[in-house]
Amino acid sequence: MIIGLDIGTSSTKAIAFDRAGTIITQFSVTYPILSPQSGFYEQNPLQIYEACVRAVSEVMDALKNSNQEHRLKGIALSSAMHGVIAVDDMGTPLTNCIIWADTRSQDIADKLKGTSAGHQLFRETGTPIHPMSPLCKLIWMNKHMPNICQKTHKFIGIKEYIFFQLFGTYVVDYSIASATGLLDIHSMHWSELALSKAGITEKQLSSLVSVDYVLTVDDKATACLWGIPIGTPFVIGASDGCLANLGVDATTPGIASVTVGTSGAIRVVTDRSNTDSKERVFSYILRPGEFVVGGAINNAGVVRKWFMEQFMSEFTQLSLGMDSAALFDDEVRSVAPGSDGLIFLPYVTGERAPYWDAKAKGVYFGIQLQHSRAHFARAMIEGMLFSLLSVGIALEETTQRIEIIYASGGLARSVLWVQMLADIFNKPVYVKENVESSAWGAAIIGMEAFGIRRAYLSTHTVDTHSTQYLPDAHNHHIYMENFRKFERLYFKLKEEF
Repeated sequence: MIIGLDIGTSSTKAIAFDRAGTIITQFSVTYPILSPQSGFYEQNPLQIYEACVRAVSEVMDALKNSNQEHRLKGIALSSAMHGVIAVDDMGTPLTNCIIWADTRSQDIADKLKGTSAGHQLFRETGTPIHPMSPLCKLIWMNKHMPNICQKTHKFIGIKEYIFFQLFGTYVVDYSIASATGLLDIHSMHWSELALSKAGITEKQLSSLVSVDYVLTVDDKATACLWGIPIGTPFVIGASDGCLANLGVDATTPGIASVTVGTSGAIRVVTDRSNTDSKERVFSYILRPGEFVVGGAINNAGVVRKWFMEQFMSEFTQLSLGMDSAALFDDEVRSVAPGSDGLIFLPYVTGERAPYWDAKAKGVYFGIQLQHSRAHFARAMIEGMLFSLLSVGIALEETTQRIEIIYASGGLARSVLWVQMLADIFNKPVYVKENVESSAWGAAIIGMEAFGIRRAYLSTHTVDTHSTQYLPDAHNHHIYMENFRKFERLYFKLKEEF
């Protein structure tokens, strides 16, 4: 048995898997996103560390109280990308973790993007110039927080903070490092150009290690706190996006992974970096020789949550036992595909791929008297999926045709949402029984590190581990009429944002 510890934006999940990927037990701990001012999005690193401790200890308690005997082989980590924490020489945070959604460095990104230096940085690092990038965050910090930067011993991400708390050392896997905008993904060393632009030195960054790097808990107090045996190995793992592809076995040509949680993404794995000349998609690292090419959108589950809280508050106040997600889907299902011509640009938190436009805004277009709340709800989901399709088109132009899609993440539990995904992309979509793809991907890396053979090797056909959704050609035609307007609307309104 191995635990995949998935450190996400909204929560941390500890999931115990057997060798076949079956979930034995799991526990999730949520935490808030702090927004001290407009455009600033942060999280308390200590709070996330405590969430990791609680999630793992709760899983271990559940295992001890079960009737079956399970022996823990180790814990492997997955984490969100693009976070930055400044710490002093004692490892004490001087800042919160500035997360991917933060746009305070927008002016920095605007000035750098489109320049020869910006293009060279994209070619070297595979990371688009955008406020999400730690590169832009660091330039901003040096400009606006010079006193903090002078005191900073290391600039790290959340997984590095967790490992420092556990082992007192600063290490970062190549996968997370490749999403910082600071790593030369061709030489696999920190980029001299990026470091120069950021105003930092290599000594202020963690040591680079492979995704199967292992450290062992030998401290009794730490083991007791986490509820694990002394000697438990921790595998550093990779980024949540890259691991999602591994977790659904979308690692061969023509197979894409779509993950939708707070944000969303579509990615493919290739054997070479694909630094798009139009700078629409990223090129990150899973393992040596495996590049994950794709794009993330800001506005997925976060938009659905916003819509429900603002316009369907009765769904968020239901009594115990009522399924608000199912009721929301019923509302959406009451309206035909195309939302009666209502179109939604879902950019309520700006946007990443394919436009990398932090200034973009949310827009409803085509409102008429016949449009009800249900129309607005359906148009919201359609707009989110249209954003993913825009990225998918750029991805196919950059790599190759996508034949099938594996969907995972929280919204993959919705039959309605997955069918809409298949209809809009006009491609078959598969959903594994285990939709916790990032945690399972981390567990796979862990098993490889421990020399454990997986109990099965999945195939890219309908099998006992997948549910298949086939596209509806009629619905696809309707969606495409709105999608063409959707894309034109962004470019017509871009200057107004």
